[in-house]
Amino acid sequence: MTLFDVFDSAGTGMLAQSVRLNTTSSNLANANSASSSIEQTYRARQPVFSQMLNAFDFDSPAAGVRVLGIVESQAPLRTEYNPGHPLANEEGYVFMPNVNVVEEMANMISASRSYQTNVEVMNTTKEMLMRTLAMGQ
Repeated sequence: MTLFDVFDSAGTGMLAQSVRLNTTSSNLANANSASSSIEQTYRARQPVFSQMLNAFDFDSPAAGVRVLGIVESQAPLRTEYNPGHPLANEEGYVFMPNVNVVEEMANMISASRSYQTNVEVMNTTKEMLMRTLAMGQ
């Protein structure tokens, strides 16, 4: 792996963490959205990541991360008994998303720190390249 490959690897990591931050913020934004039916209720979403292998050298380590997709959580939805709510069903229940706000906040902090770490990797690599070029002068 060359120093230039580090930029590609860190860049894919930054992209993956950006997707993770976006899905987490979507989950937090919809955490308290009520619905009158199970089918219309927002479900928490999580990105699925996979390692990218070097296409030219299968013996080399992974060359980055790829977002395979975003999946909806299969955890059960929350139901609240609130017969006065405009979206309550016949039995007086309102369906709420299966978003755990505490987990989402921890996920957001983790994604943010991972993104910052990838930025630091890129900055350090840039500094190493600049010092290597300065040695030739």
